[in-house]
Amino acid sequence: MSDYKFYLVEKKPPIAWVYLNRPEKKNAMNPPAWAETLPIFDDLDKDKDIRVVIISGKGPCFTAGIDLIEMAGELSELMDPNQKGGVKWRLIKKIYPLQDTMSCIERCRKPVIAAIHGYCIGAGLDMATACDIRICSADAQFCLKEAAVGFVADVGVLQRIPHIVGQGIARELAYTAKLIDARRAREILLVNEIYPDHETLMKEAEALAMSIADNPPLAVQASKDVLNYGIGKSVDDGLKYVASISTNIIPSNDLMEAITAFSQKRKATFTGE
Repeated sequence: MSDYKFYLVEKKPPIAWVYLNRPEKKNAMNPPAWAETLPIFDDLDKDKDIRVVIISGKGPCFTAGIDLIEMAGELSELMDPNQKGGVKWRLIKKIYPLQDTMSCIERCRKPVIAAIHGYCIGAGLDMATACDIRICSADAQFCLKEAAVGFVADVGVLQRIPHIVGQGIARELAYTAKLIDARRAREILLVNEIYPDHETLMKEAEALAMSIADNPPLAVQASKDVLNYGIGKSVDDGLKYVASISTNIIPSNDLMEAITAFSQKRKATFTGE
């Protein structure tokens, strides 16, 4: 169990569960929500016993998004009537760490699954799109909310969501700030699967995580690295990169174990070495 103010982290190797844990406020993301992901995902990245991470929300939803009231104190420059260069210079320096809040999920070598129920609004969608895989329950609702409250989404969703749903859909979601339901999210490939209720969602998230964890960790983590690198690159760039990664991870004890287990007609036991 973890000792964080906003998140609850439960390590149940080979899976780690990271819960947004402010249910009384619909998991609205206050200052600790933005500060704590970096140490959490750094720890999970380094933990050899953890092979997959699942992010979910406690209480009625994944998250209702940023807690504007509590975050206003952290971003006082937003309301400064004298918008001079110095004010803006201080503000941009505060935005970069907020971006890292989401990017550290993407940088974590372990695959990350977002298991979403109820609202996934604004910053919640930023977080979800930084994950490798998204699944949801039938009551899930999604919204790229920022334009509706006078912001441009600036912590990652506009960079990531076009690679998931395509440019046209991404722009529609960004410009309209409309709420979409689970069915529509599945249609546009924002989520991989829909499950009838929260209980089923969590069981299926664990089953999916275990199906990933059963594979050699080096190969899974290298695949994530190669897929992340390939975004925005040419096929040729990607091919050269994957050649170097493949060369670096082969041979491995896991490869030898896979060959041996196949020949002996038994299930392989992988160690990540």
